[in-house]
Amino acid sequence: MSKIKSSFFCQSCGHQSPKWLGKCPSCNEWNTYVEELIQKEEKQGHYVSSSLRIAAKPTPIHQIVYNETQRIDSKDTELNRVLGGGIVPGSIVLVGGEPGIGKSTLMLQIAISLGNYKVLYVSGEESEQQTKMRAERLGIESQNCYLLAETNTQNIFKQIEILQPSLVVIDSVQTLQSSFIESSAGSISQVRECTGEFLKYAKETGTPVFLIGHITKEGTLAGPKVLEHMVDTVLQFEGDRHLSYRILRTIKNRFGSTSELGIYEMTGKGLREVNNPSEILISQRDEALSGTTIGASIEGNRPLLVEIQSLVSPATYGTPQRSCTGFDAKRLNMLLAVLEKRGGFRLGVHDVFLNIAGGIKIEDPAIDLAVCASILSSYEDISISNHVCFAAEVGLGGEIRAVHKIENRISEAEKLGFKEIYISKYNKKGLDLSGFAIKINPVSKLTDVIEGLFG
Repeated sequence: MSKIKSSFFCQSCGHQSPKWLGKCPSCNEWNTYVEELIQKEEKQGHYVSSSLRIAAKPTPIHQIVYNETQRIDSKDTELNRVLGGGIVPGSIVLVGGEPGIGKSTLMLQIAISLGNYKVLYVSGEESEQQTKMRAERLGIESQNCYLLAETNTQNIFKQIEILQPSLVVIDSVQTLQSSFIESSAGSISQVRECTGEFLKYAKETGTPVFLIGHITKEGTLAGPKVLEHMVDTVLQFEGDRHLSYRILRTIKNRFGSTSELGIYEMTGKGLREVNNPSEILISQRDEALSGTTIGASIEGNRPLLVEIQSLVSPATYGTPQRSCTGFDAKRLNMLLAVLEKRGGFRLGVHDVFLNIAGGIKIEDPAIDLAVCASILSSYEDISISNHVCFAAEVGLGGEIRAVHKIENRISEAEKLGFKEIYISKYNKKGLDLSGFAIKINPVSKLTDVIEGLFG
């Protein structure tokens, strides 16, 4: 019989200690240590590939032959974009998100859509009948998608050896339990052990594995931080459950960019890809309203035109309020200081509320000029034309700074029917203005924009 011992694990970072500690020496968090039972002897019975039983030897890097592997097309353009061009064979992907956001629906949709590949969908939270009900709602059929309701990793690997799937989906990693660890499912040691087993399986067989993970109330992935270091890609599924649009964002990607995002719409028949997100991020207005502007942003390689809404009103309750949704609060304070110092507007005695329409979060500094124009439009109560957009960064001196990929931003604005766009004059270098039908206004100072918009 295996000898069992107990150890203490930090619930925040996964640090192990032989005794209880009040403060974790690794992440400096207090009261996070929990006792768990673990096995002392070396574990036997893991998945072992027969081709890798010989001990590995170091090889000079110039002698290693690299054969570029063909990525698997997931039949989902948004997921392909986020992953960097498709599913990499042998990769392990962690998908996180709030409960009810659509993680299981997305993964089941992908599993059924891959009709040419044998896919094993392992559900530890639902029975096979419940998963079948969700599959029927999607309206997609496949002869190569297999369901397995199991939580024990040893039983899962037995079925994997029999089925030999081309892709494995685990829903979810917190429900898995290995026989080699005595602690309960979802504990630090269980999550780390089960992920390690599937990581070894993915690397030895070249089979991609998708792990669905829960998140904590703080919005981070449940389990130790080492879990995110073990996997190749971490995807975050974001959005409000009360709204129809979802955003799939890359947090970590060893095989592609971490600045890409995919946008979906939740419908009664599953998730629908949104190929032109600029149209949904710009509300349809019958007339121009003050405080509303359009900014040209870039997320990865994808141009996005987003609507910025501002409301400026006198502060009647003492200290002025500064509130923003989808935009960095510190950057908003900086832009307000620039407008007051360089533009002469008394915004220090006004409440300022800023919102990025569509529930999206933008970190691109190229929407600075659109934010400033939106705030001034609400402050002066003068509307800006619906056919004008902005793409420039604002410096502390009130200067209009150049941004990257300006051609993509201008092309997207022209495609959506905008007649005029404000950019930095320093972006004109090497830019062929004759190729655009849209009117381009190059400016160098914030005062030039104010004069052009408000006279």
